[in-house]
Amino acid sequence: MDIEKKVWEVLLSEEEIQGRTKELGKQISEEYADKKLVVVSLLKGSFIFTADLVRRISIPVKVEFMTTSSYGHGQESSGKINIINDVKGDLTGYDVLVVDDITDSGLTMKHVMAHLGTKNPNSVKCCVLLDKPERRQVDIVPDYLGFTIPDKFVVGYGLNFGDYYRNVPYVFVVTDQDR
Repeated sequence: MDIEKKVWEVLLSEEEIQGRTKELGKQISEEYADKKLVVVSLLKGSFIFTADLVRRISIPVKVEFMTTSSYGHGQESSGKINIINDVKGDLTGYDVLVVDDITDSGLTMKHVMAHLGTKNPNSVKCCVLLDKPERRQVDIVPDYLGFTIPDKFVVGYGLNFGDYYRNVPYVFVVTDQDR
């Protein structure tokens, strides 16, 4: 599919995303006020959301990155989760907040949270920009959530199509309509 020739339907505007990110940052700051917070950003998709979110967190925060893979270049998860780059060392004394762009099947988030739990943190919770509960394959509910969205393929604001369009400042749906 050549998405340049398709109509893009804006699902979430830049302003909506920034407003919700500000609210999440405030909530996280309050709930982790007396804790040692480490945010673990799941690359590549969450890097833009994570950057905006941590700038809205008013308490000291350590940022780490993990790279996982379950999609390749397709639109559907393969169901097999690979950890490409892991957080180094143990997380004793930290409260971990895993940040991702989207949770649909839930397989990646469940796998990552269980994995990080083996590194001795005080707690492991998750924050996602987008949630597609219709596609859930495992029992997981985001602890912090930007938006619940319908079961549509979304692009922009970190979410890619063939490794492109992550830089678009809003989230859009590629329609079947030609431009």
